[in-house]
Amino acid sequence: MFNMKAICYSCGRSRSGIENICPNCGSFFTLKPDFKFRTNFKENYPYVSDFICLGEVETPILNLDGFSLKLDYFSPTFSYKDRGSRALVSYLKDVLPERGITKINEDSSGNAGSSMAAYGRKAGFDVNIFVPSKTMQSKVNQIKSYGANIVMVNGTREDVQKTAEKANGFYASHVLNPEFRDGIRTLAYEIFMQSEHMPERIFVPVSAGTLLLGLVSGLEHLMESGEIKEVPEIVAVQTELVSPLYSEVQKVPFIDQPDKASIADALVSKSPLLIKPMVEAVEKYGKCVTVSDPEIIKARNDLALSGVYAEYSSATVLAAYRNLKGNKKSLLVLTGNGLKTP
Repeated sequence: MFNMKAICYSCGRSRSGIENICPNCGSFFTLKPDFKFRTNFKENYPYVSDFICLGEVETPILNLDGFSLKLDYFSPTFSYKDRGSRALVSYLKDVLPERGITKINEDSSGNAGSSMAAYGRKAGFDVNIFVPSKTMQSKVNQIKSYGANIVMVNGTREDVQKTAEKANGFYASHVLNPEFRDGIRTLAYEIFMQSEHMPERIFVPVSAGTLLLGLVSGLEHLMESGEIKEVPEIVAVQTELVSPLYSEVQKVPFIDQPDKASIADALVSKSPLLIKPMVEAVEKYGKCVTVSDPEIIKARNDLALSGVYAEYSSATVLAAYRNLKGNKKSLLVLTGNGLKTP
């Protein structure tokens, strides 16, 4: 039987219970497989006894002229975040009831809230989703449809997080709980299993960093297992208005513009808690770039005319691909369905 231990990112302490913050240093925990990759994806998650199922399928890859699209919104709640929610909530289903905990709380700008609401309710939990007061009504409606309770919070994305942390119940943060990030390893596995030849470049939109870190973890696992020779170049994409990772990598200050908002409403994390490992991943395996709203709008419209209707935050990857040019075989990860945004 394989095993995986959650280890503190900063001090190396092993997690002793279900905490999501290290009591020794206040940092967060990470999970890393110490066994060979298994083609049965479920066997790569030894901390889950029985996965919750909402009809998940392998998300398709669409080959277009010069590049490919990983349509990762072909999932139960139309967002890649279902990968993380499934792993996290399946784990919580095993450990929370025995501790008498029946309520979970999550903070989200929309997509993670819908995903955690769906999986949380399927697992039988009472679910509270804390969202910014300016969250799109379409995303609020989706969260409500699963039977979760919505709590609207005035203020910044960080204010929403603090409110959720203090609420009664378990704080099932998709950012802090390592099982969520770890669930996204399956994206790397699928890309490997679906590709005759691995892409040379993979483009991903980046906000809080869960997609970036989960993908890199899965690719590293494949490399360490001898399945691939190297990790492809990773291109992390942010908007010009919300670009804390880009600023850290370029070693320039990030200047917040609170009076302006990008059309990419899912990429809103201005002070990501996982910024250190995000920078490490980008500096080790690739680069971070930014794109403008006009570039995002054009990319989304062009995708639509190709039969692919993605949300603006997803379309950032096509805008970035066009700016970088080059002849590298590229895969662009589309993370959210366009019906989520007007």
